[in-house]
Amino acid sequence: MSGERKPSLSIRELLLPALGAVILLIGVGVAAVTEKGQIDYRTQIKRHGGDVLDLGSNGRPDADEQGYMVRVVGPLQVVEAPLDTQFNQQANQPVLIRHVQMFQWHEIRYGGPPTYELDWQDKLIDSSRFEHPEGHANPTQFPLAGAQFDAGLVRLNDFVLAPALVHALSGTQPISPDLRSLPSNLAASFSLYNDHLVTSAVPSNPQPGDLRVSWEAVPVQAITVIAKVDGNKLGPATDAADGVGFAVQEGDVPLVDMFPDLPLPPDYRWLRRIFSVLLATIGTTLLVRWHYESIDPILAPSIAISVIGAVDSVLWLGHDNLLASSWFGVALVGIALTAWRVRALRAR
Repeated sequence: MSGERKPSLSIRELLLPALGAVILLIGVGVAAVTEKGQIDYRTQIKRHGGDVLDLGSNGRPDADEQGYMVRVVGPLQVVEAPLDTQFNQQANQPVLIRHVQMFQWHEIRYGGPPTYELDWQDKLIDSSRFEHPEGHANPTQFPLAGAQFDAGLVRLNDFVLAPALVHALSGTQPISPDLRSLPSNLAASFSLYNDHLVTSAVPSNPQPGDLRVSWEAVPVQAITVIAKVDGNKLGPATDAADGVGFAVQEGDVPLVDMFPDLPLPPDYRWLRRIFSVLLATIGTTLLVRWHYESIDPILAPSIAISVIGAVDSVLWLGHDNLLASSWFGVALVGIALTAWRVRALRAR
C-alpha cells in the first residue's frame, strides 16, 4: 500500500520530513508572533481607553463615532476666553496662568556658616527655621495665590474639548498684563515693571514681603488629542485602567508617540497571516509527500490551517473570546478537511 513506509530510509529521505517539520514550525511561529503582537497592542491600548479610530485632521463629530476613542488633529479655537476675575486679566488663549512671587530671605549653606540672600520665591519660606532668623524675617503667609484659568469653551475641528483636556494643554508664553483693566483696589497697590505687576514702592529695589505677579498662557496651536467621543464633545474615557483616559500633545503626533508604553502593532497583519499559512502549507506538503509518496492539494493546506487555527485560538483565549472562537472554527474546518482527505487516501 502507498501509505506503508519502506523498511530502511536513506539520509535524503529523512531530510524531507525534517525540512517539512522545520518549515511548518516557522509558519506557525510567524502566525503566533503576529497574533501575540496584536494581543499585546490591544491589551495596552485598552488600558488607555480602548481601540482608537484615527480621524486625523478631518475628524468631525459623527454619530458613528459615539463611545469610541478617537485621534483628532487640528488647531485650537477659543470660543470663551479665560478670565482672571481677581485681576480682571483676560487672554484669547485656551489657558491663562497667574504666577505670584514674594521677595523673601532664603538661607544658603555651602559647608560653612550660612549666608542669607533676598530673591523672588513662589513658595513661602519659613524664616523661623533659619539658623540665624534675626534680621531675616519673612512674612508668614502669601496674600495672593497663583492660579490657572481655563477657557470656558475650546473647539477642535468642531469637537468641544472637555475641561480636563483643556486643563492638560501644555506649552506657554508670557502675557503682558493690562494695567488699565485692574480693579481700582489693586491698581492702587500694583505698578507695571518688566511685564510684571509689583507692589514695590521702588520697583527696581524690592523689599522683603513685596509681591510680583505675572501671567503666561497656553497659545492657540495645532494639537493632537486622543479622547472619547460623547456627542460633540471629546473627553476622558472614565473606565480607562490608566486612570487618565486621554492624551493631549502639541503638533501632529502619531498614536504610538502619544502613549510611549504602547507596543507597535504588527504591520500587514493579513499578509503575515497568509504568509504563515503558505509556509505551513509548504511544510505539511513535504511531510505529506514523504508519508504518502504523493502530494495532495487539499490535505496539506488543511493540516496547515488546523494547526495555525488551534495555536491562534489558544493565544486569543481570555483576551478576545470572539476572535478565539473564530480561530477555533478555522481549526475545526481544517481538522474536518484533514480527516476527510486522510480517509480518502487510505481508501485508495
